[in-house]
Amino acid sequence: MATAPPPAPLRFTGAAQLTSRLVLATLTGRPIRISQIRSSSHTNTGLSPHEVSFLRLLDTITNGSGIEFSMTGTTLVYKPGLIIGSAAGYGASGGVVKHELPRECARGVSWFLIPLCMLAAFSKAPVNVLFTGPGVITSSTDKGDVSVDTVRTAILPLYKSFGIENNIELRILRRSNPGPGGRGGGGEVQLVFGHQVRLPKTIHLMNPGRVKRIRGVAYATGVAGANNARMIDTARGVLNTFVADTYIFSDVSSAPLIAAPEKNNAAAKRKIGIGFGLSLVAESSTGVLYSADVASSSSGGEAPEDIGKACAYQLLESISQAGCASVVAAPTMLTMMAMGSEDVGRLVLSKDVLGTDGVIQLARDLRIYGMSGWGLRDGDGERDVVVSIVGRGVGNVGRKIA
Repeated sequence: MATAPPPAPLRFTGAAQLTSRLVLATLTGRPIRISQIRSSSHTNTGLSPHEVSFLRLLDTITNGSGIEFSMTGTTLVYKPGLIIGSAAGYGASGGVVKHELPRECARGVSWFLIPLCMLAAFSKAPVNVLFTGPGVITSSTDKGDVSVDTVRTAILPLYKSFGIENNIELRILRRSNPGPGGRGGGGEVQLVFGHQVRLPKTIHLMNPGRVKRIRGVAYATGVAGANNARMIDTARGVLNTFVADTYIFSDVSSAPLIAAPEKNNAAAKRKIGIGFGLSLVAESSTGVLYSADVASSSSGGEAPEDIGKACAYQLLESISQAGCASVVAAPTMLTMMAMGSEDVGRLVLSKDVLGTDGVIQLARDLRIYGMSGWGLRDGDGERDVVVSIVGRGVGNVGRKIA
């Protein structure tokens, strides 16, 4: 009996939305071909070190994946396999995947964590990944990556709406800010994601509610703890006017030591990832989360008061946009809605969030992968839009029961 030919790979161009497209390819089982990856660049042609590292991570947590790229790294062909997690070959108790990020990594570890969480929800077995190495940056970065604290307090709680809430933990074992030139950090983070489902629940989030409390984390790595007090005092001076229930935790840690061999001392080490930052999360009466993240630049020269004030105003701006999902949370929620059961889910988004490049491109990519189009109508608020998505029942092919 003749077998059906394998599906032709979906074709994309450019490095934009690379992780999102790889995640969608893995969840739907569709092979993809991405060409012209920074082909016009004379200094950084092709895949960057952090992108290659993400492909290695994909290969580790999946079984049967095929990854090919050209000599210059400007063309990538990815044939997805089954998401097996980190437990295969380690017995019933599961194992830990140790993933080391290279020193040249210029993206925060949240760039890896957010797509990994989406894959972990559909894994055949629990996912337990330890991010280590000289390239781990736990703070926010100037490239738009949020801090690990924001992932823990504003991204992971989103999965509860989809019926995924048990045995999920994000541990910050060692903090680090961006190193010289914004590259490298030397931090250490462990993600434990042990709750997998067959299909995510259908959600109907229509009421953003009113903000009732604000929580946050001020962190200082390798610098005086007084920087935290100054950031907290400035941020509270802005936020207490609007929300009295504001509490910001202070975390002070030493800077990580990274191997830096010298001519006369092969075992030499040096401190890297020195800096400070602030992560804030506001929670509404209906459970909607708004977040803000600001960290000191790797070049220095910023006062803690400026960081605290900038983060507080960034949070107020996120709250003013309203809707039931912030810019950071919207891609995760929209993707999970598209993968869920064959029912209509509804989510209220602000026009400011819906109109961002990332959300618009995600809608286009979902259509290319065979997902349903989005239905849009005006919400109750002046700037609210109700997004209706019919799930395709893709779910977890490795898990037979819910």
